[in-house]
Amino acid sequence: MKILVTGAAGYIGGRLIQALCEQTWVESIIGTDIREPSRLCGKYRFDRRDVRESMDDLFDAEGINTVVHTAYVLPPIHDKGKMEAINKGGTLNVLESAARAGVNQVLYTSSTTAYGFYPDNDTPLTEESPLRGNNDFTYAKNKKEIEKIIADFADDHPEMAISVVRPCFVVGPGFDNPLARHLKKKFVLLPKKTLPWQFVHEEDLVNVMLLLLEKRINGVYNVCAPGTMTFGEMIRMLGNIMVPVPWRILYPLNNLAWFLRLSFITAFPSPSMRMMINPWIASSEKLVKNTGYEFKHTSRKAFADFVRSV
Repeated sequence: MKILVTGAAGYIGGRLIQALCEQTWVESIIGTDIREPSRLCGKYRFDRRDVRESMDDLFDAEGINTVVHTAYVLPPIHDKGKMEAINKGGTLNVLESAARAGVNQVLYTSSTTAYGFYPDNDTPLTEESPLRGNNDFTYAKNKKEIEKIIADFADDHPEMAISVVRPCFVVGPGFDNPLARHLKKKFVLLPKKTLPWQFVHEEDLVNVMLLLLEKRINGVYNVCAPGTMTFGEMIRMLGNIMVPVPWRILYPLNNLAWFLRLSFITAFPSPSMRMMINPWIASSEKLVKNTGYEFKHTSRKAFADFVRSV
């Protein structure tokens, strides 16, 4: 198997490449990103390029037959146009190159944020639940829109295995995003009323991706570890202090800090906080039933591994 991984320097892309290097069924790996990853292996070659640039030469030269698309702007940025151009435009570019090359499989890393954060969400969310990623939160909006792009691509290319993983928040020793940095503050401002959360360990997500690739398994799968945690539990485990603030005060306060780019207060826009106050728990029953995968970590064990790392 000759695999192209976009977003090679990212959290998930980097972890996946490390694991792919150890697989006997992998012949070669090409990674693309705008910055070079820190770790390499004998099977792996890095090519520096923007995900929006043409990739036809890579497919032709390397004989790529499998694509893993992980490139995505994860930390929210103020330039929504640029964020959407990278996320959606980059996906279209990769898919078009894959189609021209006639690859066997495309695996895309989506997110349960594609379901959106609404009071009437299914409990739990399943792969049959509607994708309603909130339009005022670009990250979730793009995840929803890209899944539509992927679904249309799958309809046009029935000969190709199209795999989509929808993980919840991924944690572990490599967990480092705006939420992680916020929870590590000594005084953590959060909505006064929050609902439990679920996590998935980075090891479990990578293992699921390996399984889908090795067996060329088609379909969409939630990837969420068993169990949930409260925000109070998370913050206590980190040794910090939760500061609950009424929603009607926190939302505009956070919005102002985001607008003024006061990153020491917040690194995410206020709409993203809806994931803390609305039901947003997904089921991995389909994954377990169809593939037999057994999670190595519960949500609590996954978060505890992150706590140990910091």
